[in-house]
Amino acid sequence: MKKFYLLVIILYLMAGCSSKIKKSVKEESKINVIFETDMGNDVDDALALDMLFKYMDEEKINLLGIMTNKESKYSAEFIDIMNTWYGYPEIPIGIVHNGADCENDAVNYAKQVCEMREDNGQLVFERSLSNHQRLPDAHILYRKILSEQPDNSVAIISVGFSTNLARLLETPADDISPLTGKELVSKKVKFLSTMAGCFTNNEFFEYNVVKDISAAKKVFAEWPTPLVTSPFEVGIAIEYPASSIENDFKWAPTHPMVEAYNSYLKMPYNRPTWDLTSVLYAVEGPSYFNVSPTGTIKVTDKGATLFTPDVEGNRYYLMVDSIQQVNIKQHFIDLITKQPVNFNQQ
Repeated sequence: MKKFYLLVIILYLMAGCSSKIKKSVKEESKINVIFETDMGNDVDDALALDMLFKYMDEEKINLLGIMTNKESKYSAEFIDIMNTWYGYPEIPIGIVHNGADCENDAVNYAKQVCEMREDNGQLVFERSLSNHQRLPDAHILYRKILSEQPDNSVAIISVGFSTNLARLLETPADDISPLTGKELVSKKVKFLSTMAGCFTNNEFFEYNVVKDISAAKKVFAEWPTPLVTSPFEVGIAIEYPASSIENDFKWAPTHPMVEAYNSYLKMPYNRPTWDLTSVLYAVEGPSYFNVSPTGTIKVTDKGATLFTPDVEGNRYYLMVDSIQQVNIKQHFIDLITKQPVNFNQQ
């Protein structure tokens, strides 16, 4: 009988160890992500953030932080609403000061959603933070987050201006880390996935680049890890359909991403998926795309992006053919229309 109980104890301990090992392996397989966005300028940022929450639900990523490079009190507040609604209120947010002037470049859907109220005057969407203007500067929050991560473990997804990234590179050693910004990036970041540039027309000056050309120049020239950019011509070839916004979210009485989409332009309209493609590449890899050879990317004084093949380079850009466009579009719809794990009939 003693042998029987001993065997039971051994099997119990083995099962516990096996469970811990499986959990550890699963945790290690997750991709550590920091998301950099000009939330509020174009609604594809909201769709891209939705994707990241769905990847969180699927336990494919750890979303370590969200940085906004749009200087607007509504940008961080909208991100807070999204974090709260999707059930991830603990994700830290960094903001920019003295950033690019872009407040009046488009209908600010972030403002529209932040100001939505019920008939009784109560705000429609909950927040988890109280003072969004007192959030930390993004380049400082980058230092804190990166310093706490394993080496070569973080994917940064940048779908806005390069302002915060350039400032990060320029940061000196401090109490957070004895490393400079460039040293910290080199040690902790695996790659940078951006939405920026255009490689089919040298006379086209893409928005994310031209809003802060000096910062874009610095990042494309000096960023120490591999950099993969999804250019203008990729996202514009794949449109998220208005029919999905109108029909695929009936399970949610009010949905911040859907309300943002409805506020941005007069419905119905399809919208290019520029930012979504950078998220897709960062999380699921290159299988959905064609990828350029290795090379260098130069940003001109006017904001054009010029690619030069170079076997020793570590810059790449994405391309898509007609079949890939269809497959990516359907993948976006399938992923974004999923009901969030933490959804509770808000």
